[in-house]
Amino acid sequence: MLRIRGSQHTTRPDTVAAEEPLEIRLGGTALAVTMRTPGDDFDLVHGFLATEGVIAGPHHVAGLRYCDSVDADGRNTYNVVDVDLAPGVRPPDTALDRNFVTSSACGVCGKASIDAIRTRTRHDVAADPMRVPLPVLLALPGRLRAAQQVFDRTGGLHAAGLFTADGDLVALREDVGRHNAVDKVVGDAVREGRLPLAGHLLVVSGRASFELTQKAAMAGIPVLAAVSAPSSLAVELAAELGITLVGFLRGDGCNVYTRQERIVLPSHPPDESRPARR
Repeated sequence: MLRIRGSQHTTRPDTVAAEEPLEIRLGGTALAVTMRTPGDDFDLVHGFLATEGVIAGPHHVAGLRYCDSVDADGRNTYNVVDVDLAPGVRPPDTALDRNFVTSSACGVCGKASIDAIRTRTRHDVAADPMRVPLPVLLALPGRLRAAQQVFDRTGGLHAAGLFTADGDLVALREDVGRHNAVDKVVGDAVREGRLPLAGHLLVVSGRASFELTQKAAMAGIPVLAAVSAPSSLAVELAAELGITLVGFLRGDGCNVYTRQERIVLPSHPPDESRPARR
């Protein structure tokens, strides 16, 4: 990734938090998909089933196991857990094809299988010729924050802002869920008949997840910038779809993970031989 800290621009590897889908099945039937950081998956499954009222304790679970979900190389991804309920425990009613809503922050909702997650966009974001001057990019978090009227009163809302390449604010929405805030921004464009949102940037107040990257692609937005970290799956999807993904957009710096050519750097790069700030 390209690391920008003030006058210093360096290229180096970076470490991002893992994010992968976990499909929960009951007796082989898909129940829900959640985006999560791998680890403690069985705890996650038990907690989900308990909070949804499916089970009341460990005695309601007869068994659970990782299924044979394999990648292109035939390796188990450990991304599918199948649960056997104990005799007499009633599974949730799925007669209306109802799927539970769950994700790392309420993003992937109502998906019946992992294969359904990578929704394909009809917009060619990879071909978008948009270019953003670095000073414009660095100024966007401040403009986003200045427009957050409800946050000033509550201190507890996420924000999503849609900007032009010149840094003009087109739309801003706030919500307790960052995914909801993005949906509201995109919904505003849908209602006004402005899709695809070519030539625009989406700036979010939290981290950049797989879901937010997918939402940007579905709306035809070529640049997604977040004030916090991206996940591994967000970086992979952005690279696959041709989205410029920016993380840690704060102060005088940011990290540009994909499609770096869309960010127009100063014409005279600084001396990179000086020690970089951490």
